Parts: sequence; C-alpha cells; structure tokens
Amino acid sequence: MRIAALLLALSVFGAARAELPVIELTAGMHRIHAELADSFPARTQGLMHRKSLAPNAGMLFVFDQSSIHCMWMKNTLIPLSVAFVDDSGAIINIIDMQPHDERSHCATKPARYALEMERGWFARRGIKPGMKLRGIGTAR
Repeated sequence: MRIAALLLALSVFGAARAELPVIELTAGMHRIHAELADSFPARTQGLMHRKSLAPNAGMLFVFDQSSIHCMWMKNTLIPLSVAFVDDSGAIINIIDMQPHDERSHCATKPARYALEMERGWFARRGIKPGMKLRGIGTAR
C-alpha cells in the first residue's frame, strides 16, 4: 500500500513539473508569456520552488468552472501578484502575496482564471480590475 501511494505521489509531482505549454496574453499593450496550468497536478504545483521568473512571464491557472477560487504561497520562493479573471477575460481583483504565506488569497467574485506574475507587475503597468486580458480564450 505504501509503495502504491508513493508511486501515485511521484506521478502527480512529475506531471506537474513537466514542461507546461506557454500561451501569449496581452494586458493593454503589455505582452505576457504565461505557462498554462490547466490540470489539477499543474495547478497544485503552480510556481512552487521557483527561484525567479523571466521578464513578463507568469502562470495562468485555468479552473474547471467559475467559482471563488483562492491561492496561497506554500513553498513559493518569489513574491507574486495574482489577478483573478472572469470568463470574459476581465480582471476581478489583484492581490500581492508574500513568499511562504499559507493564508488564502481569494477572488472577490467568481473567477475562471488566476494569473500569477512577479509581485508589482500589474501595478507598475497601470493594470487594474475591470481591464481585460486578451488571448485568454485560447486557454480553455
């Protein structure tokens, strides 16, 4: 029984660490190269254990349905900002998060997506709730 549980854990971890597809999004005139976390293992792993992100790079979490989704920073080494996004691509809210913070950071309304970028990325570019991300339809 222990061996089966270990093999399952290793397969889930391995699937999440496999190279994820990258899609290009735009927020206004700004391009984003987002790794696509559209499976449970990929969403569970997220950006854990990463030491850095490339400029304009992030991770787009695609959820199976719109809901009040929450994120946390367990085992995440770099500070991030998360934008929760609705089905139409409109940003609902943006939250700055600290490394290793295990508190839940949640969407204020039902969200279908969450885009994690380097902390402050959205603010430095004037990207605010209500603005739309383009290219998000390719992530479904």
